[in-house]
Amino acid sequence: MTKEALNKAVHRNPFRPFVLRLADGRAVRVPHQDFISLHPTGRTVIVFGHNEDLEILEVMLITSLQLPGKTTKS
Repeated sequence: MTKEALNKAVHRNPFRPFVLRLADGRAVRVPHQDFISLHPTGRTVIVFGHNEDLEILEVMLITSLQLPGKTTKS
C-alpha cells in the first residue's frame, strides 16, 4: 500500500467506509475518516476503534484496501 492510495481513500468525498487488509491476515475497519490518522511521513497509520481502542499500523504491511463491493490492491 502507498501513502497516496491510503490518503485518497481517507479523503474521498463523500467518504466511503473501508477495510484495511494486513499481511498477517487481519482486517481493520475504518467506518469514518475521523477514525484514521496517517502520520506525515506516511510510514504509520493509527486506526481508532469505537471503544477508544486503537491500532498503530505500518503502511507497508497493508496489503489491500477493500471498499464495499470493490477491492483495490496497491
